[in-house]
Amino acid sequence: MMDLAVSTLAQGLMWSVLAVGVFLSFRILDVPDMTCEGSFPLGAAIAATMITSGFSPAAGLAGGIGGGIAAGIITGLLYTKLKIPAILSGILSMIAIYSVNLHIMGKANIPLLRVDTVFTQASQIFHLNMTYSSFAFSLVLAALVGLFMYWFFGTELGTAIRATGFNEQMMRAQGVNTDSMIIIGLLISNGLIGLCGAVVAQNNGFADVGMGIGTIVIGLASVIIGEVLLGTGSFKVSLMSVVVGSILYRIVIAVVLYLGMPPNDLKLFTAVLVTAALAMPLLKSHLDIRKEAH
Repeated sequence: MMDLAVSTLAQGLMWSVLAVGVFLSFRILDVPDMTCEGSFPLGAAIAATMITSGFSPAAGLAGGIGGGIAAGIITGLLYTKLKIPAILSGILSMIAIYSVNLHIMGKANIPLLRVDTVFTQASQIFHLNMTYSSFAFSLVLAALVGLFMYWFFGTELGTAIRATGFNEQMMRAQGVNTDSMIIIGLLISNGLIGLCGAVVAQNNGFADVGMGIGTIVIGLASVIIGEVLLGTGSFKVSLMSVVVGSILYRIVIAVVLYLGMPPNDLKLFTAVLVTAALAMPLLKSHLDIRKEAH
């Protein structure tokens, strides 16, 4: 039971990197970016291909980040320069990346059995079994990502990106190149998502061309659950809420699977969970109105 709890926490911390990327595009930039479902498997495909070709697991992570950055830049250019709507820009990138992933891997699936990964290396460094070393590595990764985001968005450039998402017209009137701000924000967002894909591939022991399906819902579920429970105060609180939301989402998934829910129903359950989380503020306001009426 303890191993299951530690593994669930590790999964939550690991996937919080993707949740932070989704949070950046949907909440900070206010851009509904669907590239996530392409940049996630792209990061996994690059990492798996590099590792099986003899590169180090760390180089695989760097490759995953690079792939995500490239995907974010393409989506940003489609959106800002060609004036294609944000959702459609992301969908176009996502569709194109599917073929790119097949070319990178040369097939639909690459196993990572009997090769070194960041988790086997972490197990040697921390002198722990795979479950606890996965938790230790995921904790360090989530902390580093959180610290980087907090530092970067406190800089002048990061503040300009946040302000662009808040009021693009005002920033344009101030002489800021908002197109560049959006592209930079999207490349950071998808770079994080590509990194998460590279990490998840090494944790799962394979990279698959279809592993990105539903990742946008997972990211949104983490963001929304965290916001409902912790609120959206300062930027630091928002970052913490995303990580907590990711962990809670994984806990809920682990509990329903433990109680006997068929794995085939997980996507449906996630959609219902996100819907319920989105509806909670409205339900709460109705309850408050009724209390005041009485």
